Amino acid sequence: MDFKDYYKILGVSASASQDEIKKAYRKLARKYHPDKNKGDSRSEEQFKEVNEAYEALKDPEKRKQYDQIKAQVDAGYGFNPGQFGGGGFQGGSVNPEDLAGFSDFFASIFGGGFAGADGFHGGGRSHRARPRKGQDIQATVKLDLETVAKGGKTRVSFDLGNGERKTLDIRIPAGTTDGKKIRLKGQGGPGMAGGPAGDLILEVQLLPDSRFKVDGKNLTTRVQIEPWKAALGGKVVVPTLDGKVELNLPAGTSSGKKFRLKGKGLGGGDLYAEIMIAVPATLSEAERQLYEQLRDLSLATASG
Repeated sequence: MDFKDYYKILGVSASASQDEIKKAYRKLARKYHPDKNKGDSRSEEQFKEVNEAYEALKDPEKRKQYDQIKAQVDAGYGFNPGQFGGGGFQGGSVNPEDLAGFSDFFASIFGGGFAGADGFHGGGRSHRARPRKGQDIQATVKLDLETVAKGGKTRVSFDLGNGERKTLDIRIPAGTTDGKKIRLKGQGGPGMAGGPAGDLILEVQLLPDSRFKVDGKNLTTRVQIEPWKAALGGKVVVPTLDGKVELNLPAGTSSGKKFRLKGKGLGGGDLYAEIMIAVPATLSEAERQLYEQLRDLSLATASG
């Protein structure tokens, strides 16, 4: 079995930083990606080689063990897979299913030994790559309240993890809440050796809305009223996701009092109208006199 120089495959030096390795991988993954080279078996093999090299070097523990083996080879001691087949990499041996699509060389270092039943053999015999599901991709989709309340389409772009970006038009179910995860089957990373693509897992993140505070499915909105309306009662206009509605305010309503509008929140949740008494910043002379009369009357009532 020949030794593979993963640094050479990625076109970087052995002293390259993790960021340099990642950039080199993304560039080559774009170049050799099967979607861009349909029917080109050579490009497909190079794509697999690039993925394998990155798999070995992206993890600091795997890279450390690979570097130790490479140093022995560079010093002229040669490569003997029997030296490395027993232990796997330092974090523990890899699940054989996770080795599908990788070479015997990779498996001899990171697979914790060959096992004929799993398709690997210590004699260096090549194995048939088994189909391997692509990577599940995690992404965030930022939505406004109207979209999550009523449902609708939105466009999302995300990185497939191999340097490729993908754009989809997706439908958001009505009543979606902040933090909810939406799984889209087969829209994640590409499979290996004919395996199925991974899934796309979108986490909903609500955009701030100056009108409402969100608490799960419930909403709270602040409604400012005049002092005289708080004392005497009357109709006030409350904004909702379906438009404005009128609320009958009872006399003697204090600031901070909340009124529930059932079913006016998200997905069957409620809307709470929090009353805030707005005191005029400036007063006309006539208004000042009326407030002074009200003050004097209140003081007299309290003392009498």
